[in-house]
Amino acid sequence: MKQAGSVQHNYRHSSLGLSDERVVAMYKTMMMARRFDERGQLLQRAGKVNFHISGITQEPSQVAMGFAMDTENDWFLPYYRDYGFVLSLGMTVKELMLSLFAKGEDPNSAGRQMPGHFGSKRLRIVTGSSPVTTQVPHATGFALAAKMRGEPSVALVTFGDGSSNQGDFHEGCNFAGVHQLPVIFVCENNQYAISMPLSKQTRGRICDRALGYGFPGIRVDGNDPLEVYRVVKEARERALAGEGPTLIEIMTYRVTAHSTSDNDLAYRTKEEVEQHKSKDSLPVFKQYLIDAELWSEEQEADLQTEIRAVIDEANEYAEKAPFQSIEDAFRHVFAEHSGEGK
Repeated sequence: MKQAGSVQHNYRHSSLGLSDERVVAMYKTMMMARRFDERGQLLQRAGKVNFHISGITQEPSQVAMGFAMDTENDWFLPYYRDYGFVLSLGMTVKELMLSLFAKGEDPNSAGRQMPGHFGSKRLRIVTGSSPVTTQVPHATGFALAAKMRGEPSVALVTFGDGSSNQGDFHEGCNFAGVHQLPVIFVCENNQYAISMPLSKQTRGRICDRALGYGFPGIRVDGNDPLEVYRVVKEARERALAGEGPTLIEIMTYRVTAHSTSDNDLAYRTKEEVEQHKSKDSLPVFKQYLIDAELWSEEQEADLQTEIRAVIDEANEYAEKAPFQSIEDAFRHVFAEHSGEGK
């Protein structure tokens, strides 16, 4: 087997500017996100945590998005299923686990918000809130600030297909189009807005809504992470060149319930879910790396052992970590003053 980076070849990732090391790192991040997500579901079912919301099968496209961006300069406004995305930006499994257990060390909100409400000043991840789609106009605001300051940064915001029907989505897109702002709107279309199938949400393609706001809309197969990488990378290049926003509709599917509080078989069949599970692109991406002679079953076994150890350690740490103190619960609610007279 070749060593990663040792030989130039004609595989797709090379033509996209992805090194062998980077494409292998993408796969490792996808698998880490998958195993964390699976552990989250197990913890909830075991009564260890109260709530988990899953993004299983959406990880490959999420990681591809993260790898296409500049983590030093760009701004990120993820939605609640984006474990693969935030891991690709530098968030750790321990940080995600602290959030899942709602512990005081949770860097997202000190355990104040539900899991999946990401926020990290260190990683330029803008905190989100529970009402859906509020992050879209926020992303437009970050892009406006970058343009006004002349900063080489792009804001990327993600949301579900249900969010694309909210007023916040349309207002954010319209404002960004008028002012040609450096923002990428990414709809992770997983076919359901909780219990509402896409067919009952809209008759048209979500990406085509961009035309009404004067910028490109692109639909991409979420089971093809390299194509997602290409589309997001090109959208970022357009934004930096002053050519304005892009709306990207990633076609995917939510194979889990909306959350651990949802009975999804009340509105869809097990057969439908199993059909989409069979299209899981994670093993397909693994086979791509094997065909490119960048991966092997021996490396896969080592990776699974390594990931299990990382998740076990994070799980144990977060479970034992203290909750936020009662006194600290009042922080970040009222203005805090330093010095005399505090």
